[in-house]
Amino acid sequence: MAHAMKIAIVDDEKDMRQSIGQWLALSGYDTETFPNAEDALKGLGADYPGIVISDIKMPGMDGMQFLKRLMSVDSALPVIMITGHGDVPMAVEAMQVGAFDFLEKPFNPEKMNELAKRATNARRMTLDNRALRRELGDGSGIMRKLIGASPVMERLREDILDLGQADGHVLIEGETGTGKTLTAHALHAVGAKTGRKFVLYSCAGQDESTLANRLFGPSEAEVPLIEQARSGTLVLEDIEALPPALQARLLTWMNDQGSPAETRVIAISNLSEQGKTTEDALRPDLYYRLAAMKITLPPLRARGEDILTLFTRFAEQAAEDYGGDAPEVSAQEAAQLLQAPWPGNIRQLINVAERAAMQNRRGTGTISSLLMATEDDSDAGMTTEGKPLKEYVEAFERMLIDNTMRRHKGSIVAVMDELCLPRRTLNEKMAKYGLTRSDYLGA
Repeated sequence: MAHAMKIAIVDDEKDMRQSIGQWLALSGYDTETFPNAEDALKGLGADYPGIVISDIKMPGMDGMQFLKRLMSVDSALPVIMITGHGDVPMAVEAMQVGAFDFLEKPFNPEKMNELAKRATNARRMTLDNRALRRELGDGSGIMRKLIGASPVMERLREDILDLGQADGHVLIEGETGTGKTLTAHALHAVGAKTGRKFVLYSCAGQDESTLANRLFGPSEAEVPLIEQARSGTLVLEDIEALPPALQARLLTWMNDQGSPAETRVIAISNLSEQGKTTEDALRPDLYYRLAAMKITLPPLRARGEDILTLFTRFAEQAAEDYGGDAPEVSAQEAAQLLQAPWPGNIRQLINVAERAAMQNRRGTGTISSLLMATEDDSDAGMTTEGKPLKEYVEAFERMLIDNTMRRHKGSIVAVMDELCLPRRTLNEKMAKYGLTRSDYLGA
């Protein structure tokens, strides 16, 4: 059935509990009943996967006390209160405390079903958003590629959470290879439109007529993009390539949607021309409409020791794909990885890590030689601004402990033996670098 959520029914009258439960079960809900509030509280935690329907007048703990207890556990839990004739003032008080809605006896079962539908939809969205926030925090799923402990990445994750929940359109800027499209996916995933359509289209390399037909129609071959993305998210890459006339049409369409917008627009700017900005390329009214919510992705060179963490992850994945062991990174190579300018950002780092894994399988070449080849290919200088030696040492040390912990699946004794460190020193260094043993168990 479409309804996968639970409904907890709390009422001291057995016949009432059973009749409500049977009706909702026939509508596809998973119901459970409780004769009193005290029993119900034992099974209703902060992330209860459903809603509550409760009588307001019960012996012992009454419905109002029960509601207040539930709100203290989870203020976003939808609770529908059942009231008797003439109890409207009490129902109003319940709404002020936090009840989702109320039903007055004798109530229409169809109305109860409609209320249950609205409440479970609201609950599902709340739980989905919580799960996505946890996902974003621990780096699993789609958010795995947003890993990094650097301050700029912490801010990026917070920006994605904040702007994802907002209603407005978004502009994403950043150098090539920094993860702009992934960020657009993440914004959609943590927002109210998650689960709805996500349509991605690049405006680059198309003539004006083709762009107009694809975006707005009429198109004999395909449904226009604004229709494909209706009620969801439309992501326009290379927004700076959109001709002025189509920028005006896009703005008109965005304005016609009203507020909040039915379809969210996420524009991605890939401007790399020296001295030119997205603001220069767009109509001022369109730019300011988009840039009211803007995310600028950090270049890899600004992410500090994230570079070593990412290199290790990509090299291990490549070694697994190609067969063989991941390359070990020396202190000198770690310093070179941290100093490299990375004009291609994450894409370039992935390329170097994959080539390093293939070299290691053959037993030839070094990471240093790959970085030199990258320098020759890009005509970029080998180093960025110098950093204190202490920063390089700490970054290398963290990488070494992280790699060893993962290789030994969190075995402290094995790590102590390999790195020749006493337990106290290892514990202090792990605390210093934000490493937790539980993260490696079973890895």
